[in-house]
Order: sequence, then C-alpha cells, then structure tokens
Amino acid sequence: MKVVLCQLELAWEDPDANYAKIRKLLAGRDDLEGSLIVLPEMLATGFSMDVAAVTVGEPERTQGFLAELAQSHKATVLGGFGIPHGDGRGRNVAVAMDPSGTRIAEYTKIHPFSYGGEDERYQAGDTVASFGWNGLQVCPLICYDLRFPEVFRAGAGLGAELFCVIANWPIKRVSHWITLLQARAIENQAYVVGVNRCGTDPSFTYPGRSLVVDPHGVVIADASDREMALACDLDPEVVRSWRREFPALADRRFRDV
Repeated sequence: MKVVLCQLELAWEDPDANYAKIRKLLAGRDDLEGSLIVLPEMLATGFSMDVAAVTVGEPERTQGFLAELAQSHKATVLGGFGIPHGDGRGRNVAVAMDPSGTRIAEYTKIHPFSYGGEDERYQAGDTVASFGWNGLQVCPLICYDLRFPEVFRAGAGLGAELFCVIANWPIKRVSHWITLLQARAIENQAYVVGVNRCGTDPSFTYPGRSLVVDPHGVVIADASDREMALACDLDPEVVRSWRREFPALADRRFRDV
C-alpha cells in the first residue's frame, strides 16, 4: 500500500498555477494506481485569510481538480481548500475522492489557528471524519489540529489506523511539527502522514518536512525542504500487530474524549 506525499511551494492565491504544479509533480509516474495521494492544506491558494479569494468559485474547481486527479491516476486523493460557510466566513476543509472521482469524506478543521486570526475568518468544525482506503481506515486532520491530541483519540475511536495531517506549517515551529507528528503516532499506535508546503507566501516561510511516521514514532520518509512527490509503502499489519502485542488503547480511561 503506497501513500504519496505531494509537497509543493504554493503559488499565492493562484489556483491554476497550483493545479499545474501538482499535475507536473505526478506526471509520468507508473506507481500511483491504488495509492493514496495527499496534498497540502488550502492547496489552491495558500493559507490566505481573504475568504473571498479562497472561496468564490474555487471550491467547485478544486473539487473537480481532485476528482480529475483521482480518476486519471486511479488513486484515492486527499487535499484541502476553503469553502463558503454562509455567514461571511469560510470553512477550511479536507476532502477525499476515490478512484472514480466520488467524494468519500469531508472534514472541516476543528481548530482554526486563532494565533493567526483564522478563527475570525473560518468557522470551526465539530466532528472528525474517516474513510476507507484499501482496507485501512484513514482520518484526515488539518494543521493546528496537530496540537490537540483529543481529536486524534476521537479518530482512533472511529478505528483510524492512519492519520493524515495536511498543513501550511511555518519554519519557525518546524521542531514542533516533527515532534508532534511522532507523538501522535506513538500515542495512537498508528501511521501518521504529515503533508506540509514549502517555500514562502507574503507572510511566512515554510520548511516542507512532509513526513511518514510509523506506529512506533520512527520517521520512515522525509520530503526535506523542496518540491517533490514522495512515495512510501505502508503495511497495515505493522499497526495491527503492534496494537495486539501492546494494547495500550484498550487501557484508556477517558473514552468519551
């Protein structure tokens, strides 16, 4: 089972440029059929607080783009973008498309990044989501969610064996990114995939460092700081055998969290 991490320098508020970058990263590969292709948070525009630029006309185009990718590569595709909420704000979402181009999951970011004013522009979600991929249960989460272990526990309660965290995580806190991805993998005895952007936008520099972390907290793939589509093989039995051998999740006391 192959996961493909698409790490790119997002063009600021320029969906067409970003669609083209992603197509180029994936072009000519013969290892994508049946894979899970994971794209960053707000893949069409970058992490913009201009809700109109993010949401006017773009959600439909970006969903169509994700469906096109899924169909053309016969893969499951997960990526993030903004959609209108209805009160002048947006929602920061992650959407998964199956190989037929059918939407199989939508998750709204539960923790908007209040430190950057995201909570004023984007409505928070209130529930985790999951979807099946080749018999593996996947839970998508978004950026700042990584700092809140309770949402990962909720995903584990849905049976998640793989968490995908899509992000625009700045270089200033890259050590937190790496450490927290490893912590979430260890405490949930699950694979954790973190897909970040690289490059710069008008406000921040981004380190990339998209990672795959195994259920023991070991980093098994690292995209460094440049644009790439990094493939990594996952073995569901690594999760399942470790949970059988060391059933820590069964010892949770606060099961409503």
